[in-house]
Amino acid sequence: MNHLKDTFWLTIIVLSALLLLHYLPSTIICGHTLRKVDMLSDIRSSKTDLSVPDTLPLVAPKSKILVDTCKSGITCVEDFTDSIGQGMALFYNALSKLDAGEKRIVRIAVFGDSFIEGDIFTADLREMLQRKFGGCGVGFIPITSMTSGYRPTVKHSFGGWNSHAATDTTYFNKKKQGISGHYFIADSAAFVELRGQAQYASLLDSCTCAYLLFANKAPVKVGVRLNREIEKLVDVPSSSSNGSLRQITLKGHIGSVRWNIYKADSTVFYGAALEGAKGIVLDNFSLRGSSGVSLRYIPEQTLKAFRSKRPYDLIILQYGLNVATEKGRNYDYYRIGMNKSIAHIKKCFPEAAILMLGVGDRSYKTEEGELKTMPGVKNLIQYQKVIASESSVAFWNMFQAMGGEGAMVKMVHAKPSLANYDYTHINFRGGKYLAGLLYESLMYGYEQHKRREDYAK
Repeated sequence: MNHLKDTFWLTIIVLSALLLLHYLPSTIICGHTLRKVDMLSDIRSSKTDLSVPDTLPLVAPKSKILVDTCKSGITCVEDFTDSIGQGMALFYNALSKLDAGEKRIVRIAVFGDSFIEGDIFTADLREMLQRKFGGCGVGFIPITSMTSGYRPTVKHSFGGWNSHAATDTTYFNKKKQGISGHYFIADSAAFVELRGQAQYASLLDSCTCAYLLFANKAPVKVGVRLNREIEKLVDVPSSSSNGSLRQITLKGHIGSVRWNIYKADSTVFYGAALEGAKGIVLDNFSLRGSSGVSLRYIPEQTLKAFRSKRPYDLIILQYGLNVATEKGRNYDYYRIGMNKSIAHIKKCFPEAAILMLGVGDRSYKTEEGELKTMPGVKNLIQYQKVIASESSVAFWNMFQAMGGEGAMVKMVHAKPSLANYDYTHINFRGGKYLAGLLYESLMYGYEQHKRREDYAK
């Protein structure tokens, strides 16, 4: 029997079915869009870009925008500061004092999300700045950390603590949180120990100052073991002002320090620090899952108290991973919230320059199975630049600096790899690469600043 006719019709039916599969709705499993069946993908025209137009209007700054004339290969910092704002000149002037031999500390705070978790990116930026301007130690460290096991810049051990973070869904008291968005309550036999490390970066194996920061209403008794020597007891009386920030200070050649908490009724702990008495101190305030909007909820009194102990010359804001969506177009809710957070930070740290980093590249798999930059990321970067302009702070386009469209895919597939296979987070090699780009931009801006100052004189 001749089945040629049946074969022909079966082929037509199969081809028709495959063509019709393309018009089925997109299938999403565990947040990932499955690749669509498209028999005509090679001849089908490309889809319209979902990005907002490049002409998204920036709010006019209150005074002329200062953008250094960039040489090739550098993504310069854009300063949208007005005449009374917190521009990069505040940070550059502090560096000039170090260059002139003044024995002082230049403090930098980097607030961010999981992109800088474990001291990724900030470890290398810290080392580059400390090598040039002096300084030692890792700076501020929260009492406990979920990344302590793989943070290579400090050996961090702890026990006996109840930990609370701003991203917790329950049992978090906003009024108690410290500058890092955390607070810690001592339980029985609570301790925290820090030991300097030198395997990953230099200038971290020892320092000259160690601090423990907390707020107490009742007396506190703490045992301190410096360099694993005999423990010494420290008694801190009750605070004269209700819950004000207190600090236990140790000085000397410090390779390790252990704080044992023996009495701490009604006491809230924030963190410890290892640093030098001069040069650069860089604090990493990473908070997994944060968008940056929660910064506005840190009590003003608390931030001003931290300013009295740790006055910052530069505050860097690195956020966006928890804001960007695959095809997000409108981020006005984030724009409003972030402007409030920046205004809050500016009010509490009036001597600090504020630098907002644009979110880095992030890739997703299209319905056609291609890895491309999320359109929502490109839209968010434009919003972040608007935020910097409206808030009169500085802006650095990390997306552009790392290579722009498709940069994350290149970093993931580099040999050796510079980013993880989630096509979102960098690894330590990638952190060093990006830190080098920001360091180069900061130093170029600093040199331009010195030239302007010399010309003015």
